[in-house]
Amino acid sequence: MPTSIITTDDLQDFKMELLQDIKELLNQQKSGKIKKYLKSAEVMDYLKISPGTLQNLRIKGILPYTKIGGIIYYDASEIQKVMEENRVQHLEY
Repeated sequence: MPTSIITTDDLQDFKMELLQDIKELLNQQKSGKIKKYLKSAEVMDYLKISPGTLQNLRIKGILPYTKIGGIIYYDASEIQKVMEENRVQHLEY
């Protein structure tokens, strides 16, 4: 099986894509097209990420969540807060 090397640029690109997807999710929430609380499956479907990636975002404290019984919920407004705190602005030369 071929081996792939992941560079820091690859990780930065992934981060930017992920943050853009979260931003779009929050824009839908603001327009009333999305619920206030999202289940894990809904977040994974929208962001097109795996369960492992979502779990890593929780473990690392990137995405806040609430667990009631065995169900994990994500507050869309909290995701908006994460988006604003992690916004990266590129300087143009």
